[in-house]
Amino acid sequence: MNALVRFAGDRPLWQVLGSHVEPDFVRFAVWAPHAHRVAVIGDFNDWDGRSDIMERSREGIWTTRIAGIGTETLYQYEITTTEGETLLKSDPFAHCTQLQPQRSSLTYTSTYRWRDAEWMQTRAGRQPHAEPMSIYEVHLGSWRRGLTYIDLATELVDYVFDLGFTHVEFLPVAEHPFIGSWGYQTTGYFAPTSRLGTPDDLRALIDAFHDAGISVILDWVPAHFPKDDWGMGCFDGQSLFEPSEFDEHPDWGTHTFDFAKAEVRSFLLSNALYWLQEFHVDGLRVDAVASMLYLDYSRTHGQWKPNANGGRENLEAIAFLQELNSTCYSSFPGIAMIAEDSTHWPGATMPVHLGGLGFGFTWNLGWMHDTLGYVREDPIHRQFHHGEMTLPASYSFGNNYILPLSHDEVVHGKGSLLRKAPGRRRAQLATLRAYLAYMWAHPGKKLLFMGCEFGQDREWSERRSLDWTMCDEPGHMDLKALVRSLGRAYADTPALWAADSDPGAFHWIADDDQQHNVVSFARSVGPQIVVCVSNFAGVAHDNYVLDLPHGGAWSIIVDSSSRSGYDKGGSEPVFAEAGTHEQHRASTVLRLPALTTMWLSNH
Repeated sequence: MNALVRFAGDRPLWQVLGSHVEPDFVRFAVWAPHAHRVAVIGDFNDWDGRSDIMERSREGIWTTRIAGIGTETLYQYEITTTEGETLLKSDPFAHCTQLQPQRSSLTYTSTYRWRDAEWMQTRAGRQPHAEPMSIYEVHLGSWRRGLTYIDLATELVDYVFDLGFTHVEFLPVAEHPFIGSWGYQTTGYFAPTSRLGTPDDLRALIDAFHDAGISVILDWVPAHFPKDDWGMGCFDGQSLFEPSEFDEHPDWGTHTFDFAKAEVRSFLLSNALYWLQEFHVDGLRVDAVASMLYLDYSRTHGQWKPNANGGRENLEAIAFLQELNSTCYSSFPGIAMIAEDSTHWPGATMPVHLGGLGFGFTWNLGWMHDTLGYVREDPIHRQFHHGEMTLPASYSFGNNYILPLSHDEVVHGKGSLLRKAPGRRRAQLATLRAYLAYMWAHPGKKLLFMGCEFGQDREWSERRSLDWTMCDEPGHMDLKALVRSLGRAYADTPALWAADSDPGAFHWIADDDQQHNVVSFARSVGPQIVVCVSNFAGVAHDNYVLDLPHGGAWSIIVDSSSRSGYDKGGSEPVFAEAGTHEQHRASTVLRLPALTTMWLSNH
């Protein structure tokens, strides 16, 4: 039986394990079933492990109470192994940590009073699949370096609201010692990084986003954890959170979690629920799902089954992800559970009771790869790569997808999003404007990494702020204005988000016009139809014949070549003459500037 669940009873694990401040003492509890002896050490006992020795329960959980100390007290666990070795470990369930690179845990009690009761109540009735979702992805420490959670609660919230994003996604905020990991090598799963403030300061930041009507998603890392000797690896002298053999992740050199252990599954599930309950986050983006499902089976553990692609699947990881999603959705209706999965798992967003993994959304990395490959080509060569822009529509409806232009695409020598486009700066900016307008109209929710909204020139680095001075340069200022316009146009247009996963709500108008480097399609919901037409050629098409779903008046509501970008009321109407094409009911003639995307609406 699961030792942690048996010990906790009906209480959440984070309320039982770890340190908890009571009126007259602090109680400590830690899971270390293989340890010979465990003690709490800190300033209160001169870091002497002979003073506050813990008692072992039959579940292998060590407990004690220490009087005379309170909140924000430094502590560690001194663990003596069965072989007599002494280990100094941070608390896996600590709610607060010492400022990195220091390694101690801190006792902590939240005193924060939430202001988002109405938000939390209405969230339960939300349906993210049928609502607009445009996500601004942020690394909090480098958006503007030096800002705290409290600073960000004003500056970042105002900025995201102004741009019209519906959601913000934080790269992992759980404590991590190596800043270059961007948070993806987590050591304190229950502790927000202390670099930016206290846990209550993070609560205030999330509360401020809710007050602005913006949902908050956290990146969450259940696939692996680092090997720091003071962390969770070989926690009590033996493999505990990790498997006993072949557990090193082949890509990152980190420990993998042992999903075969009920206690490890409970630790991770409890952690996911902790962020949803204690920090009111509106969803989790689960990192590296593919590595959980398809680790090199010759170097790892677990139970496996063959799949149709000739690979093998980790049944224990599948079962964990299914339990994770079922539990989170049943406990917190209206949230969004998101998979970062590079394998296009066919049932990633299928309900668990139908055999799927149960995620609400999954990243469409194929869309990102194909379309960026097209954009990198010189316009004169794009006609030979036309399928890279049209192919994604053939696999855009098998799951509920998010289209990601994430941090992974602007690091490690890949160059910034702006520099992926060829040509001089003016052409790069025009290409990026056309590409983002195409993305915002394409089926799938949207995600854009910070800095891409104004055309950051350099690759992103976690060690410096974004290049904010670029926002003062005219072309970059116009790009940012367009992103703001796209956010508003998107939110105002149900045809672009209410039926993202319905192939019947999408149809190509022209997917084979490689001669002109033009793609065009229609999105619809009810009577509303929006047509997107993109010219990725380096020249204008002055008399381009565009087929439309019906005759009558149409308005150009987005024009990426225009400084205004979006006109909610629409431009002067464009009239489509009925019966001018055999295969379509109507057509019109437009001037398509070079490197431009337009949206036309019948409403």
